[in-house]
Amino acid sequence: MRQVNNTLRRLDHVFAAVDHGSLRQAARVLRVRESCVSRNIVALEQLLDMQLFDRDVHGVRLTEAGRAWTDLVRAHYEGLHDALAGGGRGDQDTKTVKIGLCGQIGRAFVARLVDRYRSLHPDGSIAIEDVPHEQCLAAIRRRRLDIVFTHGLENGALCRSETFGHERLFVLLPGDHPLAERPAIRWRDLADTCLLVSVGSPQDPVLLEKIAADSGPSIQICRASEATVILKVQLGQGVTLAGEGFARTVAIDATVWKPIDGQNSISSIKAVWLESNPKRALLRLVGTASNLVAATRPWPTPVKRET
Repeated sequence: MRQVNNTLRRLDHVFAAVDHGSLRQAARVLRVRESCVSRNIVALEQLLDMQLFDRDVHGVRLTEAGRAWTDLVRAHYEGLHDALAGGGRGDQDTKTVKIGLCGQIGRAFVARLVDRYRSLHPDGSIAIEDVPHEQCLAAIRRRRLDIVFTHGLENGALCRSETFGHERLFVLLPGDHPLAERPAIRWRDLADTCLLVSVGSPQDPVLLEKIAADSGPSIQICRASEATVILKVQLGQGVTLAGEGFARTVAIDATVWKPIDGQNSISSIKAVWLESNPKRALLRLVGTASNLVAATRPWPTPVKRET
């Protein structure tokens, strides 16, 4: 049994490194030292007589042989974790869809989706919880969550993803900010401002790069919850972002929400789920989301034909 536990621990460290591309990030998620993650990966590589990762100053990435091996082993690894955790799924409520939310983008869409789903399937139920960015893929693969709505998550192995729409970005300013009276602002207006991003719920990294390249604010990743980031804004220590649905429904004392104009003012609403998840309720939810998008998409204006 000890040998089995050692092997599972090594696999935990390998797949955490795969999912996060960094030994440091893997160690943070697993709550161990970075040296422990490195040591366990090396031990497994020695056992397999195979180099799983290329390592450099930017992090780790799978070798060609490592990718082939992890793709082969991943499903067995997840299944073994489920079995050891008593995770036979027969005793679960198959009518409940477990939704994870990562970040403030797309929450208005999720609210409409849940309302529509409940009207179509009154015998089903929905469970919703927040999930930190770094735990999203693991939660999906282990089926702790059936689907996660996010905006900056790369599609992982064995997962499917779909973009269900887009949402205008709003920025939260301190109430006495010089831009507080403007109807809308552009990124370059915030050139001398610090944009605060919670480490647990980061924005789309590609979007952040575009914002910085657009003479926008400097980006500060905060090791703090979203609530603490909002407190920092109230104290005048920077600004933060959210989607229009959140901004228009949540008023925060001593602050003001302003829409972003111009380039890079829109973020995608993306969902990720496990491709092999057989739960019918999940498939119904995804279908409902697709139909909701199709129903709200504007029809093209008919072209008048000259006679």
